[in-house]
Amino acid sequence: MANNIKAQQEILEKLSIYELNPMQEAALEAIDKNDKTILLSPTGTGKTLAFLLPLLERLDPECEEVQALIIVPSRELAIQIETVIRDMGSGYKANAIYGGRAISKDKIELKHTPAILIGTPGRLADHFEQARFTTKFIKTLVIDEFDISIEVGASGEMKFIMGYLANVNKRILTSATEGASIPAYLKMDGAKTLNYLKEKSSPKLTIKTVLSPSANKHNTLVDLLYHLGNEPGIVFCNKKERLEDLSRFLDKRNIAHTCFHGGMEQRDRERALIKLRNGSVSFLVASDLAARGIDIPEMSYIIHYEIPEAIQEYTHRNGRTARVNAKGTAYLIKGDKEIFPDFVEKSKVQMLSKSGEIKPPFWTTLFISGGRKDKISKGDIAGLFFKQGHISKDQLGVIELKQDCAFVAVPATIADDLVEQLNNVRLKKKKVRVYTV
Repeated sequence: MANNIKAQQEILEKLSIYELNPMQEAALEAIDKNDKTILLSPTGTGKTLAFLLPLLERLDPECEEVQALIIVPSRELAIQIETVIRDMGSGYKANAIYGGRAISKDKIELKHTPAILIGTPGRLADHFEQARFTTKFIKTLVIDEFDISIEVGASGEMKFIMGYLANVNKRILTSATEGASIPAYLKMDGAKTLNYLKEKSSPKLTIKTVLSPSANKHNTLVDLLYHLGNEPGIVFCNKKERLEDLSRFLDKRNIAHTCFHGGMEQRDRERALIKLRNGSVSFLVASDLAARGIDIPEMSYIIHYEIPEAIQEYTHRNGRTARVNAKGTAYLIKGDKEIFPDFVEKSKVQMLSKSGEIKPPFWTTLFISGGRKDKISKGDIAGLFFKQGHISKDQLGVIELKQDCAFVAVPATIADDLVEQLNNVRLKKKKVRVYTV
């Protein structure tokens, strides 16, 4: 492994990052100089890179055991961090383990011990208890979104995990929320705190209220979506039942969307995000699970179909738009006689134009039953679509390559033809199934 290790500058160039932002610069210095660091910064400001760069510097290329542990509250965040580490091309192996997938998959991956292990509290506790790897070489601990991670592991898993980390000498906690209490067992007394949560809301964030003539807001939401056209965004609901009811209503109106909530199978949640990322749908109808810790691009807007009960959720939802370099709008749909909580800012009323339209998505997503473990690359997939699918370069959208499968965006008008041409063909040495997601 030692010969493949990349320097920080090489990693940044590979990510096409030529300058760190002030928060990242400060975090690198604080983590270097302090054994315990708490980093508070809004969603979308680059916290992941801020803790990964110093974490990589501390790894020993000669050690073949787990050296760094990253605890996260959700599967999506685990997968996202694993993807970032892979994109960095550092030369170090990283694995994400989380509930909702077969533990046998974890066991196979852990046979080739990663230098960096990312996981949710419950799944990590399981592996620790079964002693599937040694923990004595773990020197660096990161708890990302620590306020939620502590909640997720509140039934004892977090404290249980800490009992195995006797040799940790660098602790990093991150959050996009201020004021969460830190349990004594995390041993963060005397920690250096960097707080970049100074502003109540982003200066690039515009907040607007849309008035609904009745308590039922379904028709008002549709009017707003037509007003916005095909801009990418997220519609937030508080409860799964409301979300599913709203989704059925949008289906009846033939408005393309996808859903995202905790009651969905992990596979379906991942596919929802893939379709949003590659443009197969313009927006998600989502619970607060989508407010942070998921890998999606900059959203033009978010819509509070319902206002959440707590200011933290409100802030995190708004953090999905107007991120690092872009402007965005948060729309609040106000039902007849509805009173908003005190934490909601007063905002201008948005009048809706009646002339808007929602075009059917240009792209649709195809599934391919082969991935990295089959030695298949993005280039192989592109070649298949060009040579046997007879498509041009501008007809090939985003390719997402996973361990055991891949997803490809293609124009919706030719998707069925491509499935017919490519299903059951050979890709490398594997016969692959191809179908529309």
